[in-house]
Amino acid sequence: MSALLAPIHSNPIARPEPTPAQAPRNTPHRITTDAEAITAAQRYAAHIAPGAAQRDRERLLPWDALEDFVATGLWTITVPKAYDGPGLSAGILAEVTALISAADGSLGQIPQNHFYALEVLRVGGSDEQKRFFYNRVLAGERFGNALAEITHRDFQRRTRLVPDGNGGFHLHGEKFYCTGALFAHWIPTLAVVEESGRPVTYLAFVPRTAQGVHITDDWDGFGQRVTGSGSVRFDGVRVEPHWVVPFLASFERPTPIGPLAQLLHASIDLGLARGAFAAMLPYVREHARPWIDANVEHAADDPLLVQQVGDIAVGIRAAEALVRRAARFVDAAQAQATEQSVAEASIAVAEARALTTTASLDAGTRLFELAGTSATTGQKGLDRFWRNARTHTLHDPVRWKYHAVGNFYLNGRFPPRHGAL
Repeated sequence: MSALLAPIHSNPIARPEPTPAQAPRNTPHRITTDAEAITAAQRYAAHIAPGAAQRDRERLLPWDALEDFVATGLWTITVPKAYDGPGLSAGILAEVTALISAADGSLGQIPQNHFYALEVLRVGGSDEQKRFFYNRVLAGERFGNALAEITHRDFQRRTRLVPDGNGGFHLHGEKFYCTGALFAHWIPTLAVVEESGRPVTYLAFVPRTAQGVHITDDWDGFGQRVTGSGSVRFDGVRVEPHWVVPFLASFERPTPIGPLAQLLHASIDLGLARGAFAAMLPYVREHARPWIDANVEHAADDPLLVQQVGDIAVGIRAAEALVRRAARFVDAAQAQATEQSVAEASIAVAEARALTTTASLDAGTRLFELAGTSATTGQKGLDRFWRNARTHTLHDPVRWKYHAVGNFYLNGRFPPRHGAL
């Protein structure tokens, strides 16, 4: 095991390097309307929901389910209309993500960085780059990610693109938390290039099958277990110049990249809350026992339990409202990115993420308080909702979202544009 993983794994997993994803089996369905996208997401969610507990319990990587997911056309919905895509709104993307995440949190999260890369491409890519990569997505290819590094605490990126003297680059470095890379055809990778004596950050789209790309299936988090969020190593990987898109420049000016990324995270958490709530209701009706002092025959008639269910429902409805509101701000920032519109979108999404964090953890926890001890048996797999929510909500600290919101309203200060608010 590399030194990169030493801080994370006291008992490292020994798994062989996974086989790269096969070429897409089918050309994705061409979604053209909001209604089509929502219907496709609902049907796909119903398709994957029955196997979610087993996939989580046995850590069954969802290769076939991902192929079915891509075939729906849902991975194409943010490709702009100018490039033959649906060009659907951030609100539809958010609802699609929540619907899938309610059925299976891992499958809801896997495309998150795919859509993130598409937005970076939309904002910073050349017309040639957009046409090339959007066509790959419309043909069914998937993007993963290699963004984070964990060997240091200073958040500086050590992964390097080194010019080869012929117009191209060689890529060197190690990454972790690479959600989706295991299943991807392309791995968008954050790397720095030395320009005029200073490091400048780019997003390099690296083919999964390129020589020198090594993926290790070593994600062993207790939640989001089949997202494939392990490590990637690049040993002198050849990168063509037209695969490299400006990244740092996209945050030096106001762009909606960060708000869109955070909206997707909020939608995943919202879906996890909905999933926990939907699993709790039939269990309480059919299996839970009322408390002796309630003097009722069925748990569903226990007045204190009923009040708790109402409280959870209100929290989820409030989270839904904030996610939909935030999506409207993201749509506005995408239509016209200004200092004001991007700041307002960031704050609206931070408000949504604060509440979806609470709602997902609360629903996952109180599922057991109301369903009772019998709900904790392993075969039922009901614990996956809380484990998934606890794992996913740690992507970035909710305390800083409250700080950004307070600073915006109290002091008129715009939030930072680094994409992790």
